[in-house]
Amino acid sequence: MLLVSDVHGAADALRRVAATREPLLVLGDLINFIDYRSNDGILADVAGRDVVDELVRLRTGGDFAGASAVWRRFAAGREVELQQTFEVHVTAAYDEVCGALEGAHAYVTYGNVDRPDLLAGMLPAGCRFVDAEVIEIEGLRVGFAGGGAPSLGTPGEVSEAVMADKLASLGPVDVLCTHVPPAVSPLAKDVIGGREKSFTAILDYLEEHQPAFHYFGDIHQPQAVTWRVGATECRNVGYFRATGRAVRHNGA
Repeated sequence: MLLVSDVHGAADALRRVAATREPLLVLGDLINFIDYRSNDGILADVAGRDVVDELVRLRTGGDFAGASAVWRRFAAGREVELQQTFEVHVTAAYDEVCGALEGAHAYVTYGNVDRPDLLAGMLPAGCRFVDAEVIEIEGLRVGFAGGGAPSLGTPGEVSEAVMADKLASLGPVDVLCTHVPPAVSPLAKDVIGGREKSFTAILDYLEEHQPAFHYFGDIHQPQAVTWRVGATECRNVGYFRATGRAVRHNGA
């Protein structure tokens, strides 16, 4: 089976991977809200480049309160208009990226920038939205727990308590798939700065159940790509929008 995460609108590359017809696991963040390398994305299309440039400058510098204040000033008095415009852009983005999975044998969960309701409803036939469930794939029990760590209040974010409940519902698995890394700092922090994003609940699950593998994404330029938690090999499957490459699961 193949794994990707953080597709962020890379529909052409996703289409190439999907064309292999191998089981494909997509670990969230399918649409491109902001590409922090170029500042392109849905937010720039809706709010304009000047606003996005300022937001990115503040956030990458660690001034998250300042970034929130910039957005509040921009959105004041036009909240309904912005919500409607975002809805149009997000729906179009899902139409494109989900269309890239046409004919694939894919299992898709969600990340922090995703709209789980739209994503689940727009996947083509043969693709399954998965969250808080265990699927047998190539003879392995694969558990999925979608959702991103709280940060900006986006629809795909979930709390520690919600993540803990999802993981508890899985029981022991051979392979755990999440969007967010466990609370291991080198896996959870980007080399270019920013806020650490992780779930203690995932680390607790790994320590208790010791699945052979844990795959995740979310951190685009992690300090470490792989890590071992007890018997579990943890691996960030990469920033697919940048690499265009899937990771192949080769474990027994």
